[in-house]
Amino acid sequence: MIVGYARTSTADQKAGLAAQLRDLERAGCEKVFQEEVSSVDTAGREQLALALDFIRDGDVLVVTKLDRLARSVAHLLGIVEQVSAKGASLRILDAAIDTGTPNGRLMLNLLGSIAQFEREIMLERQREGIAKAKADGKYKGRKPTAKAKADDVLRLVRQEGVSAAETAKQLGIGRASVYRILDDHPAG
Repeated sequence: MIVGYARTSTADQKAGLAAQLRDLERAGCEKVFQEEVSSVDTAGREQLALALDFIRDGDVLVVTKLDRLARSVAHLLGIVEQVSAKGASLRILDAAIDTGTPNGRLMLNLLGSIAQFEREIMLERQREGIAKAKADGKYKGRKPTAKAKADDVLRLVRQEGVSAAETAKQLGIGRASVYRILDDHPAG
């Protein structure tokens, strides 16, 4: 059986997910697992875990691009090991890699190393850019969303008697933020 796996990092990458699903269908995938979760959150990738559990001897797990599957060589090798242990193989469409062949396994290891290197270099450049922007006074970080809603929190909880959980839900902030605001503004 040909099994597909598609992933985007955020919900607003609908076009990217649709393109992956289209390519997986063209590749003949009979079953596709899909999710919207960061690749960094390896523990939260439930659909990948289900796909790896689902595959059987002779199956092929297909992804459109290497970065949809793993961000580090160690993580990639762990996935490849799980796939191989099941007697299945991995196919990456955009790189024409199939781990069912010795050449495919070699290319996967090479490209995995290069992808990890590129990511590390990108993150290093990003950190340098942020440090420079901070030094120039141009980067202040993300504006605190909860603190901007402190007056609303205080009104809802203290004047209207709304619970902290409901207040958080209504204002689109975390419950911990509600408690933090209440602690920062003692009653009285």
